[in-house]
Amino acid sequence: MKFERYGIGIAKGLTVTIRHLFRHPITTQYPEQRLNISRRTRGNELIWDRNNCTGCATCAKTCPQGVIHVVTAAKIDENKYEVEKFEVDTGYCISCGLCVEACPFDALFMGYAYELAKYRRGELVQTNEMLFASEERRRSAYMHPELADELPRQTLLLERNTEE
Repeated sequence: MKFERYGIGIAKGLTVTIRHLFRHPITTQYPEQRLNISRRTRGNELIWDRNNCTGCATCAKTCPQGVIHVVTAAKIDENKYEVEKFEVDTGYCISCGLCVEACPFDALFMGYAYELAKYRRGELVQTNEMLFASEERRRSAYMHPELADELPRQTLLLERNTEE
C-alpha cells in the first residue's frame, strides 16, 4: 500500500479552485436573464386553435396518457360537429407531442412555456379559453416548420457571455 503525503489532496483541490476563480462566469441569473430556447422545442403546454379544430378527437385517441378530453355536439343545420369542451390535464401530460403530430387539421401546437408549476392539482387542468394562443402563450414550431421564421432565434449561453 502506497502512502501519500499529508495535504497533497487539499493542495490539488485548491489549485483547481484557484484556476476557476478567475474565469469569466458562464451561468446566467435565471429569473432575470432568460435565454431564447429552440424554435422547435416541446414545452409543457398545448395551444389549441379553435377555428381549425373539427372535434374529430384524433388527438385524444393518440394520447398515451389519456389526458385530452374532447366533448362535441352535432350542429345539424351546418352538418358538422362543434367542440363544446376541450380539456387537457397537464399534470399527467408527458409532453410527448403525439397529439400535435396526429392532428390532421393543424389545430394543436406545442408551446414554449416550461414554467407551469402550480400549488393545487386542480389548476393543472386547462380548458377551452386557457388553451388559446396569446402574447405570453406562443406557439412553437414543433411539427410546424412554417412558424419558425416568426419566432426569435435561439440564444446560446456561449453567445450571452461573449457579448458582456
